[in-house]
Parts: sequence; C-alpha cells; structure tokens
Amino acid sequence: MSHKIKDGAIFISDAHENSKRDDFYHFLLQLESKKIQTSQLFLMGDIFDLLIGEISYLRNRYKKEIDLIEKIAQDVEIFYFEGNHDFSLKSIFKNVKIIDINSQPSIFKIGDKKILLLHGDKYGDLKHNIFTSAIRSKFLLMFLNFFDKICTSCISKKISTVLERKNICTKIDNFQVMISEKISQYYKQDTEFIGEGHYHQDEVFSIKGTKYINFPSFACNQSYIIVQLSPDIKFLPIHLS
Repeated sequence: MSHKIKDGAIFISDAHENSKRDDFYHFLLQLESKKIQTSQLFLMGDIFDLLIGEISYLRNRYKKEIDLIEKIAQDVEIFYFEGNHDFSLKSIFKNVKIIDINSQPSIFKIGDKKILLLHGDKYGDLKHNIFTSAIRSKFLLMFLNFFDKICTSCISKKISTVLERKNICTKIDNFQVMISEKISQYYKQDTEFIGEGHYHQDEVFSIKGTKYINFPSFACNQSYIIVQLSPDIKFLPIHLS
C-alpha cells in the first residue's frame, strides 16, 4: 500500500543549507512556531549541502537543524528523500521516514491519482551509477570518518568549502528534452504525476500525458510547494516570508 499525500502537504527541495545559507533553519522555526502549518512535510533531498550519517563532523555541524526536524516530526509526518548531498540518514533521524536512493522513485497516492517521487540523482550513466553506489558504502564512509577525525575534519571542511562556492542556480539548456529521455527509465503509464528536485529548474510540463514537476530549489529562491487537492490537484509555490 503506497503512502497518501494529504491536502496542505509541503514539499521543499534542494535547500543546500550551509554556513552561508540558513533559510531552511528559519523555515523550520516557522514550522515549529505554527506560523507555517501542515500535517505533512516532504524533504526532497539536498536539504543540506553535505550531510552523511557516518561523518561525525557533519552531524555535529547541523545538530540544531537535525534536532529541530526531529522535534517537528513528533507532530508532523515527515518524509525525507535522500539526495546526492545528504544520505545514510537513518542513523541520524528516528522520527522521520527516510526514503533512500534504492527506494526511489516511490509511489504515493495524491487524491485519486498516483505520483512518482524521487530526489532526481538517479539513472545516470555507468560512471555516475558506480560513483553513487561507492560513495554510499558503509565501509568507505567509516574509513573516511576515521581519517577525517585524525586530520581534525580537514576532509569534511574542504569539501564543504568547495560546495559553498559552487553556483547552483543556473538554467539547464534543453531541460525538457533531457528529462524526456531520462524518465523513460522509470515512467509508469498509470502514473499521472512525477515530482523530483535535484536540477533546480522549477519547471512544470507534460510528458506522455504525465505532469512532470521539477520542484524549486529552496536555496535559489526560498520557495516551497503546498499541495491543494480540491477542487483540482495543484502544486502551489509559496515564498518564505
């Protein structure tokens, strides 16, 4: 039985929280205070610029955000779709439903229809798939954490600095063509919607009669999505106040 998306559910994707961006933390504070209200929250991956369950430095770096998510999850149903910047999260979150890469795309019911949900960092070329699998190896991550501690978190700090300097808010040429070729690997004929993040394009279009939604990057425009189920299913963009 697939999970069901509720009216008023919030989708937030690609916040890329880091030492220079803290809008996601302020979003969480508004959820906690009930200024923003929902009974269901979907974190669609890359919420943090870099968060890996086995790396101690990163867990400590984002402790206030992690603790706040856990607190909110006691009242709000939270689904966290792991991305390419945040994964191996089941060891971090106890109250959050973690959807790892092997469980993506995941089918959810939305009204009387179906939607496929995923972060988007999947179905690449062979080199990409090998890297994606290798970087999630528990043994490799424990090995990296060991050396990271020895060098006073030099590995984590270096990667974090590089990521913070990266321009992530760029437009992709021929994006619709690229997605049309990609989703042939997981398109299902009886699915009315496909929703994913990862690309930071904030675009909506139809492919083979299916409505494709690329969720806005919260890091780029501080926007998230609220679902409206009645009278028609709509994905409404909201800007963080």
